[in-house]
Parts: sequence; structure tokens; C-alpha cells
Amino acid sequence: MSWQADSSTGSWILERLRTYAELARLDRPIGNFLLLWPVMWSLWLAAEGVPDLDILVIFVFGVLIMRAAGCVINDYADRHIDGQVKRTRTRPFATGRVSEREALLVFVLLCLLAFALVLFTNPLTILLSLVAVVLAATYPFTKRYTHLPQVHLGVAFGWAVPMVFAAQSGELPVVVWLLMLAAVLWATVYDTMYAMVDRDDDLRIGVKSTAVLFGDLDRLMIGILQVLMIIALIQVGLHLGLGAAYYGGITGAALLFVYQQYLIRNRERQSCFRAFLNNAWLGGLVFLGIVLDIHWLGLQ
Repeated sequence: MSWQADSSTGSWILERLRTYAELARLDRPIGNFLLLWPVMWSLWLAAEGVPDLDILVIFVFGVLIMRAAGCVINDYADRHIDGQVKRTRTRPFATGRVSEREALLVFVLLCLLAFALVLFTNPLTILLSLVAVVLAATYPFTKRYTHLPQVHLGVAFGWAVPMVFAAQSGELPVVVWLLMLAAVLWATVYDTMYAMVDRDDDLRIGVKSTAVLFGDLDRLMIGILQVLMIIALIQVGLHLGLGAAYYGGITGAALLFVYQQYLIRNRERQSCFRAFLNNAWLGGLVFLGIVLDIHWLGLQ
């Protein structure tokens, strides 16, 4: 009957892998896009064209791994909260399908794997990656102490910008911080929309967020942040001497911001979530503008 034991073991392993995949949100790729777009902006701008293949591979896989790690540590931090929130009550921790020890082990392994990739870059990038891990690990706990966890998330996501420039060009020019500022503002925008989905639950259980902080001024504050992000991107273009295609991408992004404001006008859960998801297209438009502008200018 050993075949039955082997079958049972195989089923258990598959079940654990499915649980870990759900814990890491492998079934929800939106977060990969939101983290990946600033990386792609930075890669093409730092390289002034197509980046080095090894750097591209390292950062694409690094994004996927660190986003998964961030989801794992987020659920660990929220293990006593998720069961009280409509959107998260079926997650592995909320349903008792994963233990605290398992989650921490998965988080550590993912971080080590991402760090192994960074070791193929240069000392400056390796040094910056240590800050990235601290930002990723601390973000989920900030919602207990401050109403600005969305800003912390923005810094965690935006920190990829100096890492990319360090890896690709070996330096951190002024434009790095302008582009990082745009990434931080953008993440604050879309994560505030995301927080609007859970605001009723967060108010009830005492979780803090920018959506709770802004209250009835949420749409206005999101609008201000959206304008500031567009201004930061314009400053990037002016600093680097980019042209019409780049500004066309930014114009498309601004129009999507207007559409997102329309979606959140009544603050309905599903519409706010749709506005959040729409940001994947926005990041892609900015990237398309960068690519077209750099390669179009290269043909002149």
C-alpha cells in the first residue's frame, strides 16, 4: 500500500504549495504590475535605451519574489485582523490553513532568494537592497501606529528606483529622487483607493490608513496627490530632455487619473477597487511613453 502513502504525501505537498501560493498572492498579479512599472521606467531611463539583459532579469524576478514576500509578511502582520474584514476573511491565516512559523519561514526564504539575485549586481545596489528589505518587512505593521501606511508602502515600492539606477549605471543622479517621488505619490494614490474598499471595516476594528485619515476629503486629497505625481513626472522629462512621446504617455496617465476620480465619486467598494486596478494600465502608459520617446529620439 506504499503507493497510497505516496499519493497521500503528494496530495499534502500540493495542498501546501497551493496555500503558500495563495499566501504570496500568486493568483492576484496586479501587485506585480504596480511594483514592476517604476522598475521598468527606471531601467529604460538609467540605460538611456534597452538595459543590460542581466540587470533586467535580476530586477524582474526580484520584483516578483519581493512582492510575494511582502504579501506573506503582510498577512502575518494581519493574522488577527483579516478574519474581521470582508475582503480578506478567506485568506490562509484567516481560515487557519497556515501557521505563523510557516509564514515566517516562507518570508525569510523569499527574501534570501531575492538577496541572492542582488549579489550579482554591485556593492551600492547590495547596500540599497538592505534598506529595501527593512521597508518591506516593516510596512504591514505601520497601520497600527500611523495613518500613513500607504506612504510607507510608496517608499518601499519606490526604493526600487535608486536600486535600478545603482545597478544599471552605478550612480544616483538627481533624477533618481524625482522619479522615486513620482513612484511614492503614485503608490499613495492607488493604495488609498484600495484602503477605501476596506474603510468601513478598518474604522470598526481600529486599523489606520490614509483613507481613514482623509475621511470625506479623500477624493480631493487623492486628486492633489495625482496632480503632484504628474508634476514629478514632468520634472523627470524636463531634467532628461525627453520629448513628445514621453509627454504623450504622461497625458494618457493624467486622463486615467480623471477616469479613476469618476470611478470613486460615490465611494462604492467595487468601484474603488476598479480604480485601484486601473493603475496597472496607467503605469504601462508611462512606460510606453518612455520607450517610444527614447527609441524615437535615437532614430533622429
